[in-house]
Amino acid sequence: MESRRTLILMRHGKSAYPDGVPDHDRPLAPRGQREAALGGSWLQQATAPVDHVLCSSAVRTRETFAASGIDAPVEYLESLYGADPEIIAEEVGLIGEDSQTLLVIAHWPGIPETALWLADNDDSDEADQMRSKFHTSAIAVLTTTRRWDQLDRGAARLDKFHVPR
Repeated sequence: MESRRTLILMRHGKSAYPDGVPDHDRPLAPRGQREAALGGSWLQQATAPVDHVLCSSAVRTRETFAASGIDAPVEYLESLYGADPEIIAEEVGLIGEDSQTLLVIAHWPGIPETALWLADNDDSDEADQMRSKFHTSAIAVLTTTRRWDQLDRGAARLDKFHVPR
């Protein structure tokens, strides 16, 4: 029997725009903190426990992970800051096969583009919702029977799309 893996793609929470702070260093706004916590709570109820987290090195993604309440090993990667689907898939491909549920926290447009790129059902209602607007803190849940290092276009199924509000 093939092993089923779950890939969760989450956009960071709503960020603040303090004067003089470079983009990479912008923190979450209070709304971003609240919605990231709601997203983490939803994930803990709606998916299997997260085994591993890949998180952009940006302050707002780090704070999104902290607010989510997810308790899993995390890697903060500079490469996920501004990453496209191929870069995100490459980083996911480096994860060991013992991880069955992986959470990636990064940015727009990379997160929604990756979800649509991977989805073999990119004509689904969930995909249409993502195309319409992938809000901050939004979450796409995909499943696949492929190994992490074999992910490419159409290699997964988009099962859920959730916007925590």
